[in-house]
Amino acid sequence: MEAVPPALGLSADEVAHLLAAAGRAPSLHNSQPWRFRVEPDVIELWADSERALPAADPTGREQRLACGAALFNLRLALQGCGVRPLVTLPTDPDRPDLLACVRYGGRKAPTPTQLRLLAAVPKRHTNRTPFSDEAVTTGERTSLRRAALGEGAWLHFVDDRGERHALAALAAQAHTIQQTDPAFRAEADRWTAVTEGQDDGIPAYANEQRPSAHEPWVKRDYTGGRGRPTADAGTRFEQDPAIAVISPFTFGTSADITAGQAMQVVLLTATVEGLAASFLSHIVEVEQTREQLRRLIRASHSPRVVLRIGRGWPVPSTPRRAVTDLLMRTTTSNGAPPVA
Repeated sequence: MEAVPPALGLSADEVAHLLAAAGRAPSLHNSQPWRFRVEPDVIELWADSERALPAADPTGREQRLACGAALFNLRLALQGCGVRPLVTLPTDPDRPDLLACVRYGGRKAPTPTQLRLLAAVPKRHTNRTPFSDEAVTTGERTSLRRAALGEGAWLHFVDDRGERHALAALAAQAHTIQQTDPAFRAEADRWTAVTEGQDDGIPAYANEQRPSAHEPWVKRDYTGGRGRPTADAGTRFEQDPAIAVISPFTFGTSADITAGQAMQVVLLTATVEGLAASFLSHIVEVEQTREQLRRLIRASHSPRVVLRIGRGWPVPSTPRRAVTDLLMRTTTSNGAPPVA
């Protein structure tokens, strides 16, 4: 495996730090579906086709969201190094997996907000355990909305009782559709409750409390068919979590990248505010419930992310691949970088 090269006026060690930060982004089943091609004047972000999840994500939407989150972390790490990132989102039909190009845009000192978000990158963990019933405050909600707006997306809190009841029904409907699909269940089994020492997927932890099937919001089962403990009858999940929906202001596949960046800044802002979050991804993974959700919240653009937000106890981080495993070699004659 080749070493991490220098780029954008930064040393090899600094670039390795950038890629490590990018690799801390969340992804469906912790598949970490990204690759980076590093050249002296550009860092390219590519979707990793070998880490696609065709059953849960047949259109690649979730993969692009994850890559958008990785792109935000990469930008943030560059800003932490005093580099202003210039980002372009290519639309090359011959290279559909090339999602973003990041170039040097001059020197600029990081802002206090950027430094706070950067410090939150290693602290942000998806928290699927019970939250307390303490409400997310108006000020915290405002901070989360402002963060999403800064990345070109709208954050809608589902507060209306009628909307929440309908959304809980959509969560149950999407869960049922996915769980009756043998291909989906087999794919989930490959990526969840993975063995100790694996650098991707969602590991099982001893004495972990996860939601039972009756929980109205947190439906997804991460036992992977391997007997991981779920919550017992004495474990109570919060009755009224804050539920937020992220919708980008644009259309097309590039909107997935935009939404992914907005998702990540919201998650990092929540971490800075002392909040925890988990995903209700199944609602937007199923096409019919995603469209029903769009109509329910009266959004003009298709929602990409549904989050459960609250206050929870710290949880372990999921494993991450080594930085050198994320690298791609120089482009070949047909324009497609081979895996390093």
